[in-house]
Amino acid sequence: MRKGLFTKVNNPFLLPVYCGNGALHRFYGYLAHLFLTTMDFGANWKHYDQAIIPLPPDHPITARTLSGIPGPGTLRIGSSGWTRKEYTNTLYPKGVSTANQLTEYGRIFQCVELNATHYKIYSPAEVQKWVEKVKNKDFLFCPKYPQSISHHSSLLNATDETNAFLDGIRAFGNQLGPVFLQLGEQFSPARKATLFKYLESLPEDIDFFVEVRHADWYNNPTELREYFKTLREMCIGAVITDTPGRRDCLHMGLTTPDVFLRFVTKGNHPADLKRLLEWKPRLDAWTAAGLERIFFFLHVHEGEHEAAFYKEVKEVFGIATQETQMSLF
Repeated sequence: MRKGLFTKVNNPFLLPVYCGNGALHRFYGYLAHLFLTTMDFGANWKHYDQAIIPLPPDHPITARTLSGIPGPGTLRIGSSGWTRKEYTNTLYPKGVSTANQLTEYGRIFQCVELNATHYKIYSPAEVQKWVEKVKNKDFLFCPKYPQSISHHSSLLNATDETNAFLDGIRAFGNQLGPVFLQLGEQFSPARKATLFKYLESLPEDIDFFVEVRHADWYNNPTELREYFKTLREMCIGAVITDTPGRRDCLHMGLTTPDVFLRFVTKGNHPADLKRLLEWKPRLDAWTAAGLERIFFFLHVHEGEHEAAFYKEVKEVFGIATQETQMSLF
């Protein structure tokens, strides 16, 4: 068991979503609903040309978390799954069958933000079939929490489902990466006692990361400090989501010496690379201060451009090209 707002409202990229009371709360609640079902969360592509490019400064918790001694900064890059139709003939060679997509994905990427587990609790036998398809045994699966636990039950009375989920994903064995708990937009700090009690019940031999989306976690410095402090005490990470319309989710707070970064971008747009380039020096600085692992997940809105963007990512981070992967690379 585990132990100030911008006021220029004509540009949505200058406004973190503020979920206070009244009409503004309802308005942004409606906007948030539009984005919750996809990883276009927080993104209004019509205004992407006006996106803020520079990263914010580190939250103070980051300096307290990192040891100050250089770390390995091991980088793993992935996306949210292997079945996206746009991968055919772009990331995957022509003629790859559905049955072989995971094998091909595991040859190209180093990890996956496993979105499939958000919609179903898989048995150990089903999980084992995924493991058998990946030939790279250094590859890690990072399962997303089932929505039946994170959204529908809001972490209450979820013991049986949690046990079933954890029993299933343990079948990943040494290829189990961090487990990703994303809470719904309506899960505010008013329910923090429920969250902290639930996290306290989780096993210590599995790594967990949490993403909160309700803006009151970020708009209230006291709540954010308590949230980060509690996660750090439990050795649980805080997901960083870099999405252009929700700068508050780009909190730059590390509560473990690992980072779980969800990078939401459009594809085939100049701002994509500009935003990406901001991350290289920050990750280098964190690595020099003790960062151990980097999980960098690409969420490219226009999937047909993901292969080209992945090539840019590899170039920025100095990842050697493997000719055996794809002719594109």
